[in-house]
Amino acid sequence: MLIETFADLTCPWCYIGRHRLLRALAERPRVRPEVRWQPFQLNPDLPRGGMERDAYMAAKFGGPERARQIHSVIEDTADRDGLELHLGRIKRMPGTFDAHRLIRMAGRRGVSGAMVDALFHAYFVEGLDIGDIDTLAATAGRAGLDDAEIKAQLLSDAEVSNVRSADTLARQLTLQAVPCFVFNRRYALSGAQEPGSFLPLLDLAVDEDEDLATAVTP
Repeated sequence: MLIETFADLTCPWCYIGRHRLLRALAERPRVRPEVRWQPFQLNPDLPRGGMERDAYMAAKFGGPERARQIHSVIEDTADRDGLELHLGRIKRMPGTFDAHRLIRMAGRRGVSGAMVDALFHAYFVEGLDIGDIDTLAATAGRAGLDDAEIKAQLLSDAEVSNVRSADTLARQLTLQAVPCFVFNRRYALSGAQEPGSFLPLLDLAVDEDEDLATAVTP
């Protein structure tokens, strides 16, 4: 089963949604998914160097008080899920283009999932600037990759065209919200839904896979 996750790395609901998907998969041990990350930049016009996060949040949500209210809702949700999250540690709102490139690089080495989790942890738990090349290389090292090799690739144009193309495709699909989870390129679930919301789609996709396997068996 193919599960494509359209998401961004500075989106707290994407962070929460990924963990809810993993919890749902744990309830369906017979599912053998290929979980594939698809880049979607929430702020494609943000400079790669990013900007000061408090100013960004206040501008986006109409003032610091509204931003604090939204932070409280997110933090309460993560706490109920047993998910560590420290929004107060985040000082920069980074551009995420290079982080998406890093996930592509990790995918070629078979560790894209570990890289996604490492980046989410770096940003939402440690408050690190995941738009910074040195931070990205160090995070790759924690995920088991060669940090010096990864840094050299990030300083090149490796995966630039692939990430641009994938991001463009996501926008052409007119996604209404991220995260968006697409199962076997047929069924979609948008938002950080509760784990139980994934189960009917997981079961449906598994049944279709099994029907297809039966149909092609001589």
